[in-house]
Amino acid sequence: MKALIMAAGYATRLYPLTKDKAKPLLDVGGKPIIEYIIAKLEAFKEIDTIYVVTNDKFHHQFEQWAEKFAYHKPIEIINDGTLSNDDRLGAIGDINFSIQQKKINDDLLVVAGDNLFDFDLAKLKQFSTDKKLVICTYDVGDLALATQYGIISMDAAGKVVLFVEKPKNPPSTQAALGIYLFKKEAVPLIAEYINQGMKQDAPGYFIQWVYKAEDVYAYSFDGTWYDIGDLASYEKANELFSK
Repeated sequence: MKALIMAAGYATRLYPLTKDKAKPLLDVGGKPIIEYIIAKLEAFKEIDTIYVVTNDKFHHQFEQWAEKFAYHKPIEIINDGTLSNDDRLGAIGDINFSIQQKKINDDLLVVAGDNLFDFDLAKLKQFSTDKKLVICTYDVGDLALATQYGIISMDAAGKVVLFVEKPKNPPSTQAALGIYLFKKEAVPLIAEYINQGMKQDAPGYFIQWVYKAEDVYAYSFDGTWYDIGDLASYEKANELFSK
């Protein structure tokens, strides 16, 4: 299994904090966000390599971080070659770029680099045993708040039956987390999606396409989750994790 941490965004909503520093490298509670994510990846002992895909602007920062960060598994930094928010590849574009660059032909766990959470990924591992593609969700518990996220509806078995990006009238409060588990046979779906000329920006576009073509399951986590999208959420997360 391979892990891919998505860290190629420019986080303009967090300026000036992220004007000269990548968001996943921002300190929360005394250490970079990305190190919390890597600690959670330990639930998957099968992971033999962790890839971090970033952009040309912040590539050197991640290289410097990786040199100093003592870890027992290989961490490889992938430079997608973009220089600004205007020429970015988008989340799906970056996943595809990483798969092609590293010739990934294995199970793949994809995690957004701005995710802060305290739940155990071992539960995802158990849930996904017999499933080809799993999307993780979190119950934001409020319909008004749900309008800000990609929202998933699922049946009793957890199979995705509907996905809507930032709906005006949310069908549920289950928000997509930015954690995706692809079994080896599902990895080519990314290239198939790209080859059909679909949008490569937000992962929600891929979810909208794939659940209609394949059986996709959702696993809902309980616990604490922070989507570090603006200064307010960053400050709130920093306060909590500092304790």
